Amino acid sequence: MQPIQIAVVPVTPFEQNCSLLWCTRTMKGVVIDPGGDLDKIRSAIAETGITVDKILLTHGHVDHAAGAAELAETLGVKVEGPGEADQFIIDDIPAMAAKYGIPNARAVTPDRYLSEGETVSVGDLTLDILHVPGHTPGHLVFVHKGVGIAIVGDTLFRGSVGRTDFPYGDPDLLIAGIVGKLLPLGDNVVCLPGHGPVTSIGDEKAHNPFLPR
Repeated sequence: MQPIQIAVVPVTPFEQNCSLLWCTRTMKGVVIDPGGDLDKIRSAIAETGITVDKILLTHGHVDHAAGAAELAETLGVKVEGPGEADQFIIDDIPAMAAKYGIPNARAVTPDRYLSEGETVSVGDLTLDILHVPGHTPGHLVFVHKGVGIAIVGDTLFRGSVGRTDFPYGDPDLLIAGIVGKLLPLGDNVVCLPGHGPVTSIGDEKAHNPFLPR
């Protein structure tokens, strides 16, 4: 059995890939990007049988972070991530939730902002942190190098990349981060994006039209 397992729980009208990631030896895990539909997330936690240690956020958008405050309170755990530069986006969650019809949305102040070079522990697992801005200023990617899995949030998708048409978006910065930090992870690394199907670094290097050849 692999030391790491992941279950994906699509949530919110945006079909955001909230994920449960856990250590198979200790059965301790994290919830990554609980954007809403907390009943679905709680059901998935119960079904997997994991003990949630913490909540991780890749970035501050409403569909990724709106359920973090409530879930952290009910589970008695802390929220870690994203980078501090996303706090102004998180603070705007109630307004964005009202606009897009996401119920019970709350802003949250993370217990720990995360930065590139730091790590997050999950049972026996260690996740490395990369800062890949452009979609949002404080966007993070979580990487388990041993198994070759990256939780890439809204940086890289199958055949696409994250939106940068926000006032704080930066397409050049996003592409530079993908090319400079994600592609060097290796062709076999599996990427779980914030929306849509999984992909791999190799597939995106070969076929993604947004990436330089």
